Amino acid sequence: MTLETCKNTEAVIAVDLDGTLTDTDTLHESIVALVGANPLYLFALPFWLAQGKAAFKAKVADLVDLDVTTLPYNQSLIDWLKQERAAGKKIVLCTATNERIAQAVADHLQLFDDVIASDVATNIKSGNKRKALEERFGVKGYDYAGNSSADIEVWTGAAEAIVVNASDSVIDKAAQVAPVAKVFPSQTITLSHWRRVFRVHQWLKNMLLFVPLLAAHQIGNIQSLSTLILAFVSFSLCASAVYIANDLLDLDSDRKHPRKRHRPFAAAAVPITVGAVLAPFFAVSSLALGLMVGAGFTAWLVVYFLLTCAYSLWLKRFALIDCLTLAALYTLRIIAGAAAVAIALSFWLLAFSVFIFLSLAFVKRYAELQVQAGAGNSHAHGRGYAVSDAPLVQTLGITAGYAAVLVLALYLHGETVLTLYAQPEMIWFAVPLMLFWVSWLWMKAHRGEMHDDPIVFAIKDKASLAVAALIAVSFLFATKGLGA
Repeated sequence: MTLETCKNTEAVIAVDLDGTLTDTDTLHESIVALVGANPLYLFALPFWLAQGKAAFKAKVADLVDLDVTTLPYNQSLIDWLKQERAAGKKIVLCTATNERIAQAVADHLQLFDDVIASDVATNIKSGNKRKALEERFGVKGYDYAGNSSADIEVWTGAAEAIVVNASDSVIDKAAQVAPVAKVFPSQTITLSHWRRVFRVHQWLKNMLLFVPLLAAHQIGNIQSLSTLILAFVSFSLCASAVYIANDLLDLDSDRKHPRKRHRPFAAAAVPITVGAVLAPFFAVSSLALGLMVGAGFTAWLVVYFLLTCAYSLWLKRFALIDCLTLAALYTLRIIAGAAAVAIALSFWLLAFSVFIFLSLAFVKRYAELQVQAGAGNSHAHGRGYAVSDAPLVQTLGITAGYAAVLVLALYLHGETVLTLYAQPEMIWFAVPLMLFWVSWLWMKAHRGEMHDDPIVFAIKDKASLAVAALIAVSFLFATKGLGA
């Protein structure tokens, strides 16, 4: 049978996988999962790649059990392919992805009549892909759905081009080599996506750097204030670097979460490669700014970075240790702020910080367990908690919150208060206010009205903002006196 005969006897649509059928790249997903499971693999990757792209993909695929059921598929393309298949066309998955992952995708979607994919010896991409399709279906014997400039060669041998998630330049090049039968537009990265990638709202946590200066009544010191502003930018860049890395390592868990699956990397609204570039760039920029602040601050910045990395890679998987680590990370911001401006920290401030932030960490975990319970899950994916642990987590969190209030009350009996405040008795108003706020926070969490992050909840909650304002007034009057 000649190639020309093959072309006339079958109506075939060959479909690319990475960037076409899915909005992500399965090789990049696999590498991230591999490094997340064992960071030491990062050093082995260049040696595997030296053996050739096909062998590299096969090695990674053998080591990673990629969950293809949670991948961000292009649903509009899938719906169209189903219609075409119902009309009698043969649908073939033809991809440079390793055959093991390609077959898993085909088994999951139950959409394809055949699978052509890379093996350990041959990378089915560009010219190799065109050759494989022409050997199977003949010259111009297939339509091809692809997304990148690497697919131009494949479209050259195709009867028609289906262009998916491609730039305008790729669409123009495809039209020059084959009739473009259909175009599926690409997603646009919006300002909202970038805001969520950088977690700009989380930068508010770095305001804790200013707490030591405020507690020492030196907020009017312009030099110290300028230093802390630079420290704030450094910490914010560091935090963004870690958040990006954490989002990349948490792709699988996030996609199984009702809300987190909409995060930019989990939803493939922003490519994984972008995050892989931004994370180290922000980390290096943060370190450079930290060195400008001072050696003491930089040391704590590095501790914060390493502890956060340890949390992202391992510690978050262990019950209780994860919350203790989160509390430590909050407190480290205060310690770093003190180091930046050479202010000695009091025992009371550190004790209060540890307990209140531990309570907030438990709130965060409790809210996540409630979401998992609502989704019918028995365990929190990627965490060391069963859904049945929620009542205990709630008890521990409330206890920690009330312990923080107790520390505040005991602080008012210390001699330091008399030297710092003109009317220290005014701070007593902060005690019942803090009792209310801790109770209010946990009541909202118990009702299922808590955001995954209690800090985000607090800055949007009117009651929390009112409490913060009243506490600030009480400390102001305590400092200046009622006659001020």
